Amino acid sequence: MTTWLRCTAPRPEAAYRLICFPHAGGSASSFRGWAEGLPEYEVHAVCYPGRAARLDEPLPTSLPRLAADVAEAVGPLLDRPVAFLGHSMGAVVAFEAARLLQARDHGIAHLFASGARAPQLAHPEGSGAAGMDDDAIADALTALGGTDAELLADPDFRELILPYVCGDFRMFDAYAHRPGAALTCPVTAIAGDADPLVGAEDAAAWAEATEGPFTHHTVPGDHFYLIPRPPFRLIEAALSRDVAAPGRSSRLVAP
Repeated sequence: MTTWLRCTAPRPEAAYRLICFPHAGGSASSFRGWAEGLPEYEVHAVCYPGRAARLDEPLPTSLPRLAADVAEAVGPLLDRPVAFLGHSMGAVVAFEAARLLQARDHGIAHLFASGARAPQLAHPEGSGAAGMDDDAIADALTALGGTDAELLADPDFRELILPYVCGDFRMFDAYAHRPGAALTCPVTAIAGDADPLVGAEDAAAWAEATEGPFTHHTVPGDHFYLIPRPPFRLIEAALSRDVAAPGRSSRLVAP
């Protein structure tokens, strides 16, 4: 049986489920410890094919198709409010999955776009990846930092993880935003103040992705700010506001 979602701490009493989408080259383990950091929520991490427990499966080659598969897998979890959080490429996968669910009248409660340029913009993380060899892509990721970079620097792991790292980068490079209905749920964009890929204007452009409330936060850190400083308090505050004022229509851009 294909396992698209991993939940290490089921919480039937939780008011919200939070579905976390990894970055390009990432896996569900990127969100290890998030259940402990968000004890009032049921946290699920998306398991992309071609890595970890799904290493023997074909790598995804189409970001919209990947989003559609995740949207299908999330279906059984929609008996209560569901929020999405995606980091980098994962934010765009989450956005596309949210659009599909909304079109089926199963809109999500909130989208958190972390370390990502808005989907209608170019995505330098994968820019030019089609013309780069595997080593060049690996070097680009290593320069950004993160746990994946540490593994890529280890010869024993490099051969194992390089195929899905490069596959994700090329898939993201091929992604083309398609105009369509905006989301109606609140969207929160979060980016590090030293992120070399995502400037404040790039993150603020997520406002165009929704007709609902929008908030933009700049936090200390680089592209992988959330490894040392997961945005747990920002998530809790945003979801608490949703519960307190589900019909609010204001839009806020905050530093």
